[in-house]
Amino acid sequence: MYRNFIGGEWVDAPAAGPNVNPSDVSDVIGEYARADAAQAVAAIEAARAAFPGWSTGSLQARADALEKVAGELLARRDELGNLLSREEGKTLAEGIGEVARAGQIFRFFAGEVVRQRGERVASVRPGIDVEVTREPVGVVGIVTPWNFPVAIPAWKIAPALAYGNCVVFKPADLVPGSAWALAEIISRAGFPAGVFNLVMGPGSRVGQAFVEHPAVNAITFTGSVGTGRRVLEGAARRMAKVQLEMGGKNPLVVLDDADLAQAVECAVQGSYYSTGQRCTASSRLIVQKGILPRFVDAMKARLEALVVDDARKPGTQIGPVVDPSQLDVDLEYLAVGRAEGARLVCGGERVVRATDGYYLSPALFADAAPTMRIAREEIFGPVACVIAADSYEHALALANDTEFGLSSGICTTSLKHATHFKRASQAGMVMVNAPTAGVDYHVPFGGRKGSSYGPREQGSHAAEFFTTVKTAYTAA
Repeated sequence: MYRNFIGGEWVDAPAAGPNVNPSDVSDVIGEYARADAAQAVAAIEAARAAFPGWSTGSLQARADALEKVAGELLARRDELGNLLSREEGKTLAEGIGEVARAGQIFRFFAGEVVRQRGERVASVRPGIDVEVTREPVGVVGIVTPWNFPVAIPAWKIAPALAYGNCVVFKPADLVPGSAWALAEIISRAGFPAGVFNLVMGPGSRVGQAFVEHPAVNAITFTGSVGTGRRVLEGAARRMAKVQLEMGGKNPLVVLDDADLAQAVECAVQGSYYSTGQRCTASSRLIVQKGILPRFVDAMKARLEALVVDDARKPGTQIGPVVDPSQLDVDLEYLAVGRAEGARLVCGGERVVRATDGYYLSPALFADAAPTMRIAREEIFGPVACVIAADSYEHALALANDTEFGLSSGICTTSLKHATHFKRASQAGMVMVNAPTAGVDYHVPFGGRKGSSYGPREQGSHAAEFFTTVKTAYTAA
């Protein structure tokens, strides 16, 4: 059994659960620990005990430990990418790429350790010096989703540790293997006992302990809107710091002047790669009427040519849906789309392969109205809908007509429209002639409206969440 890591020791949990390969449900990757609330509290207490020494210790030791994690992730990217694809279902190329990105994130934050800066400013009062510095917030509870089981933990854990915090990490129940592998690397990297803790287990017990325990100073969460709101409400009662990344219903606008081949590629990559299981996926394709028929025909041809199969099989372009529950959600939305009157152009069928997995052919709806559920609610699967637009202005209004605001995109050859869209799109990230899904690790990640709450993730902007500002005055 793969155990939890608490206070520098690998410890047994009260229960365990199987980790199943969605490409082949007969393949059980292993039995992984499932903690209870008491074990979560033990991890929190270990982190609290370690914080004073870690937060004031050697910056070089901190940077060296993060760099060691980075180096091992990059050196083992093929092995760990295989594990990731085996347990989550994204293609092997995507899995390897995600592990490499995690390594790059740790390397970036190893450098951030010694790039931290303060300010020395003149006081309005004679004989007074003023210094503005940043300090770690304390113990950080980290809760991550199943769709990026290495990259998202990396972009939360690495900055938390880089800025001198201690971590209690709860990964998603569906993907404990990648989280455990990352934790095992961290356990050997030179961090003092208690600085990093892994607590695998259900959110109802482990996550709730993060929300309620007074020693958890900050919680960073990526997951569903409903759960995120509960985290916020619970943490607000004791005034803990909160960072939330939640849902998306991201638009890709395609104007009449767009390069058709480029627009189709942006739509396919943004909507369907990683089996559409990305919060940045472009599930609303808002297409101007002049290019609409050609775009739909080209999308149909492209989607029907995609290879849906075992995630680790050479040539696979679309892997399985992550588990039967998510598959049921996808199939339900396909039925909803038909019932609402949208036209299913292609896909949406269970696919039979050599292994028993949760395979679904990528689905495209046309003739969708912006009021339909398939155009308003996050599906989180290989399903997208096409909405017709009369003009650029109409397309922009449709793009902004959503409770979410994570990512958006536009395909156009017009500098005027591209420039205006970057400014007017109500999203935290905007792409021009590029897929809505796919971001760099050294720049901010996050959205607006119902998609995000709190400071941005990634890059140097991560300091806004993982540190607190102190202003010090000294009289001469």
